Amino acid sequence: MKSDGCRYKRVVLKISGEAIGGVDGAFDLDAVRRISNEIKKISGLGCETGVVIGGGNIVRGSRLSGQGLDRSRSDYMGMLATVINGVLFENTLKAIGVDAVLQSALHLDVLTEPIDLKRTEKYLKAGSVVIFSGGTGNPYFTTDTAAALRACEIGADALLKATKVDGVYDRDPATDEKAVFFPSITYQEVIGRNLKVMDAAAVTMCRDSGIPIIIFNLYRDGNIEKIVKGYDIGTSIKE
Repeated sequence: MKSDGCRYKRVVLKISGEAIGGVDGAFDLDAVRRISNEIKKISGLGCETGVVIGGGNIVRGSRLSGQGLDRSRSDYMGMLATVINGVLFENTLKAIGVDAVLQSALHLDVLTEPIDLKRTEKYLKAGSVVIFSGGTGNPYFTTDTAAALRACEIGADALLKATKVDGVYDRDPATDEKAVFFPSITYQEVIGRNLKVMDAAAVTMCRDSGIPIIIFNLYRDGNIEKIVKGYDIGTSIKE
């Protein structure tokens, strides 16, 4: 499978559940279709693509546990929500002509196949988009950490984290107009400054494997394709 037009030959794309949440329901299907078409573009370029989707549009385990429910059980509910979102994206991608495979860290054979890295490798090399659901399969870990784990496992060239802002700032640009944008920043600076762009565990995992993290605005059409092609979009977290 050729990938001559790609700077990054293999990526993991992390999408939050909130990015596909509807105003009156769990899903904004227009948003799902738009993102799926962006994924189709980079897959068509020959970029081997893994996708991790959060579950916050349906349920967040941390919110339930914050209201007195058992943390482990709450986190498993959140992991199940990522499977639901994974099924949605698998269906949507297939509907627009993209071969997609849904794998899960949870055992749900009726809906998914288990994460098997040998099979994952075959799918990626064959041009299939692999959707990783079920988080890490364990409570107390976020989908950011799951995305970093999958990026490390498949030897991704970059982890692309979609957000609602243009990249990493020293403070929240939504509440402070003087927030300073970082076009590039090191892993250690992100951790040391306690910047809330990604979990420290995820940042550390990518640092140890030498995988750059690109934080970018999902709501600007074409950003994913531009990043894969090598344009300087968003913020690069690297050494």
